[in-house]
Amino acid sequence: MKSKKIRLPENVLIQDLKKRNHRGISALYDMYSAALFGVISRIISDTHLSEDILQETFIRIWQAIDQYDTEKGRLFTWMVNIARNLAIDRLRSKSYRNDAKTSELEACEDIGYIIDLDRKVDYFTIKNVSVQLSLKEQKVIDLIYFQGYTHVETADTLQIPLGSVKTVLCRAVRRLRGFYHADILLAS
Repeated sequence: MKSKKIRLPENVLIQDLKKRNHRGISALYDMYSAALFGVISRIISDTHLSEDILQETFIRIWQAIDQYDTEKGRLFTWMVNIARNLAIDRLRSKSYRNDAKTSELEACEDIGYIIDLDRKVDYFTIKNVSVQLSLKEQKVIDLIYFQGYTHVETADTLQIPLGSVKTVLCRAVRRLRGFYHADILLAS
């Protein structure tokens, strides 16, 4: 059975929130979650991240309700500013930028794909073909695939950001795949 949404007049809602009455937070969610989610999702396109920020928004409202001043504006305007600021802060965060840079890497296939093609390519073939890569790509391939380093260890060793390691790795794997396919065509 669907529960009925709680709707309260703004002044009652504010009183309930300031008294830490749970009816207030329920009403707040029922009355404003869709609108606040809309504000957030216009800034952050990732639905799951937008939902997380919406939750953070409600927590922040619950914690900071005593700072809200009815003389300075409506409750909704104050809440929109909180939601907007949290979304913008997340957008500007280093972790969000790194995630955005490396999100395309999920589509990048592992070098194992090259090794498991119709003909088994041995270690030395890949090692020999990798000399056609840039020095940076060679170092990343060597550390990750031939020495068994993790991406984090590779970033630390080469003193470059983790996102750069992943980007370089993806580019190198694509180039190796191209070299390998060209080699197959020449051998045919």
